[in-house]
Amino acid sequence: MAAKRSRGKKRGSRKLNPRSFSASCGCGAQAAARKAVAVDPDIKRANLHRLRRIEGQVRGLQKMVAGERYCADILVQVASVEQALRSVSRELMRNHLQHCATAAIRKGTRAEAEAMYAELLDLMDRHAR
Repeated sequence: MAAKRSRGKKRGSRKLNPRSFSASCGCGAQAAARKAVAVDPDIKRANLHRLRRIEGQVRGLQKMVAGERYCADILVQVASVEQALRSVSRELMRNHLQHCATAAIRKGTRAEAEAMYAELLDLMDRHAR
C-alpha cells in the first residue's frame, strides 16, 4: 500500500520532504535541478523589478535599525516589505497554477497529478503561515 503524503507534518519520527515527491511541471522545469527552462520574460522582468525594490527597502530597514529609529516606524516598514514579498509570491503562485500545475494535472499520469496536488497543498500551507 502506498504511503500518503501529509503536507510536511511528521509521520512517525521523520518529516516527509515535499521534494521527494516529483510532479511534472508544465513550464518545463527540470526535475533534478528544479530550474524552469521556459519563463515568460515579462513576468520574470516584473518579478525581478519587485525584488530589487524589496532589496532597497530591506537596506533602508538596516539603516533605520543602525540609526536607532523609532521602533513603530521600523515595524511599519517591515510590514511594507512583507506585503511586497507576498505580492511576488502571489504572482509566482499564479504562474505556477496557470502553467505548471495545470499541465501536470491535465496531461500527466494519475501519480503525477497526485504529486502536484500534494505540492500545491504544501505550498498553500507554507504561504498561509
